[in-house]
Amino acid sequence: MRNPFARRGRLGAVLLAFLLVPIFAAGQQSGGEKKEEPQVEMRWGVKIPLRDGVQLNATVFKPKDEKEPLPVVFTLTPYIGDTYLERALYFSRHGYVYALVDVRGRGNSGGSFEPFANEGRDGHDVVEWLAQQPWCNGKVAMWGGSYAGFDQWSVAKEFPQHLATIVPAAAAHPGVDFPMSSNIRGPYLMQWLTFTSGVTSNGQLFGSFPFWSEKFYEMYSRHLPFRELDRLVGNPSPVFQKWLDHPTPDAYYDAMVPNEEQYKRLRMPILTITGDYDGDQPGAMTYYQRHMRYGAADVTANHYLIIGPWDHAGTRTPRAEVGGLKFGPASVLDLNDLHRQWYDWTMKSGPKPEFLKKRVAYYVTGAEEWKYADTLESITKERRTLYLDSSGTAADAFHSGTLSAEKPHGAAADRYTFDPMDTRSGELERKEEEKPVLSERGALNLFGDGVVYHTEALAEDTEVTGYVKLTVWLAMDVPDTDLEADIYEILPDGTSIGLTSAIMRARYRDSLREAKPVPAGETVRYTFENFTYFSRRIAKGSRLRLVIMCPNSINLEKNYNAFGEISRESGADAHTAHISLYHDAGHASALELPIAR
Repeated sequence: MRNPFARRGRLGAVLLAFLLVPIFAAGQQSGGEKKEEPQVEMRWGVKIPLRDGVQLNATVFKPKDEKEPLPVVFTLTPYIGDTYLERALYFSRHGYVYALVDVRGRGNSGGSFEPFANEGRDGHDVVEWLAQQPWCNGKVAMWGGSYAGFDQWSVAKEFPQHLATIVPAAAAHPGVDFPMSSNIRGPYLMQWLTFTSGVTSNGQLFGSFPFWSEKFYEMYSRHLPFRELDRLVGNPSPVFQKWLDHPTPDAYYDAMVPNEEQYKRLRMPILTITGDYDGDQPGAMTYYQRHMRYGAADVTANHYLIIGPWDHAGTRTPRAEVGGLKFGPASVLDLNDLHRQWYDWTMKSGPKPEFLKKRVAYYVTGAEEWKYADTLESITKERRTLYLDSSGTAADAFHSGTLSAEKPHGAAADRYTFDPMDTRSGELERKEEEKPVLSERGALNLFGDGVVYHTEALAEDTEVTGYVKLTVWLAMDVPDTDLEADIYEILPDGTSIGLTSAIMRARYRDSLREAKPVPAGETVRYTFENFTYFSRRIAKGSRLRLVIMCPNSINLEKNYNAFGEISRESGADAHTAHISLYHDAGHASALELPIAR
């Protein structure tokens, strides 16, 4: 099941693969002769009372004939506990009681489901109830990724006494990467809300790419208001409408996640897991970085971070390939076993997992090896500045501008046009179920809706690890538009490898919480500091390509460039944007690269 919500247009479709999707596989299987596995006992239909009288449903698994109380691991999920059966069996065969708990309003749990709204308080009550059971020794932990990564942080901020540790993987962060990213939304919201509508699983419908692609393209090509999408797909949704009424990170989303004071009060060890191509990487890294910023030093010393070369699914079940890009065998960690070792360390006084040599473990693609650091910041040895320049025509991959250490000396500006009524890009996109990272054609800027810049071929292998920063000076004749920046490695044979991307809604150029119209014709600085984190050894002879455009995708809410309430705008509100990108002595547009070696 591929997620079509392209947070970052052409490249972003793979960066957001599997956002908030349950992972059905159990993990890697070890080779050799299969050993007889310990037997497991199950308790079906266990009811967990909450403070407001609602009861959540749990299926509990425990090692057979276990005489002593054990630590309990539980997953709190909207995807129905049965989805994670193999995980439950694995951990219950390795010395833990495991509880699969349906969130409020899903599966056999009582109450009504409002995504993200109740998991913190409900999870607190689940922890404390589990801790009082005769088969629990008073230590409770959580497992899960995506939505089940979010609810670990949401539960942690409620400070249940018996929560011993959390291991959030690919954790979605309301207001950061869901239900919008950089305040830009995608029609995938309705695909996910339909998946979690009612009380049972709608997995077949959720995974029907032809159905959703058809509906997304219909909205896109007919230039309908985004707010009409729920009715268009046949599932009117109060939650969808409520999310549209909260277009910025406001108090509604703030209440779902830890605040500064709550980060300061956290006392447990934490293991964060994400990936270079994980669509929820912005959320996972936001939690991590805020805890590093606000948490007590003795607590953050036991917060470990793993960044693999994975997509969203790979943060729980790694594969040595994403979107056609293949990785070395070392990339395929046995994350079930790593979780077990972590739980043994934090709840059974076992040794710290050997893999966690330092507090940050990151995989360098191209070099195909794991490296380690004490902090994220210590990885970067140099910030290398590359200035944008051109002869005035940086229209596509064959007539591009340059990226170099030299200050600009060519023409003062490059220009392009974005017409939100143009549907050519979407016509191609609706046929592409698989969004490649590795591509023979790459980002060629086929429709002239952006500009392209290249470096010279690199003289030596260069490891780029960290966050890229882009500053561009733009002038436009519309009060708002959406902007996208994509960065690729271009191999000597022309093959492109997607590295990272960022988007921005121009009205939020200074603050995600305050909209301001763009002054017509005025040259304004735009700073992109929301690129995804990545690590790659760029090969000698390769070039870097920077593409800057206005995204025009069936997988994004269309910005018609009018500065109205975007969810209510349609083709009738459309304005064509004429955009100039300046790179002269007074407007040095530049890309900053984090160089590790």
